[in-house]
Amino acid sequence: MVPSIYCILFAGVFYACSTLAQDIPLNRVLIKDEGWEKVVGGMKFCDACCSDRLGNFYFSDAKGGDTVMKVTPSGEVSDYINGVPGISGMQFGPGGKLYACQGRSRRIVALSPGKIPELIVAEIRPNDLVVTKDGHLYFTETSTRRVYHLDLNKAGKRLRIVASDIAKPNGIALTTDGGTLLVSDHMDKEVWVFRIEKDGSLGHRAPYACLRLRSKNHPSKGDGIEVDDQGCFYVASDLGLQMFDPTGRISGVILSPQPGKPLVSVVFSGKRLEYLYIANGDAVFRRKIQSKGVLHW
Repeated sequence: MVPSIYCILFAGVFYACSTLAQDIPLNRVLIKDEGWEKVVGGMKFCDACCSDRLGNFYFSDAKGGDTVMKVTPSGEVSDYINGVPGISGMQFGPGGKLYACQGRSRRIVALSPGKIPELIVAEIRPNDLVVTKDGHLYFTETSTRRVYHLDLNKAGKRLRIVASDIAKPNGIALTTDGGTLLVSDHMDKEVWVFRIEKDGSLGHRAPYACLRLRSKNHPSKGDGIEVDDQGCFYVASDLGLQMFDPTGRISGVILSPQPGKPLVSVVFSGKRLEYLYIANGDAVFRRKIQSKGVLHW
């Protein structure tokens, strides 16, 4: 696929594009004879994949309960935090707090085991979020076609709109160096990128990658995004997990283990962040690959 003129113009501000990490085909990332293995099953709708520094994996059953589940690198599954239903996005941030989107409850909260959820912002319908190492939180609100910003370091945590007019903004992630924000579109094929400015605002918006579609005019169902240590990024979609190199060129599609069920979330986890974990319908799967994940906090 030939990158658009927008991709070429944006290359100067997409800091993750190492010249040593371009033109990476899918076969340089996948490991021969390593496939998807089921980690947890029997849920209703798995979502909100995230990892901590020790390689423990976390997720929610967004439609089937009110518990954040924890899975150790060795596969032990346990309840981590109860009483928080409808979580569609999570990520650990500075200080070890676990930030979570609760769209049906119209709020974002910070979670800690044994403690009452700390309200971060209310009266919004968040879908997914990301937190930078210096305490800037960004989240998508699909229903209003907006991306919001919160500076967690400031009293009052003033909320502001930093992007709008994306058809259905959904997944959100940071590039390897943390200087650029990626946003997937659940309706259209574009993956949008923005440079993060010093004040937390977003600049140099551009459609950087194009998701493959099942058919013309079919929604991409672009969802969760994850980035590896080579600057490649992976987008959950209707066709599977689509991988792009740092320039925005598609490297290939990793088919999901349950193609008939929604693939909505992806994250690197494991002791060395060597596994891709995905939420695929009623189950969570993982797959070891050659690339590794990156933590931003």
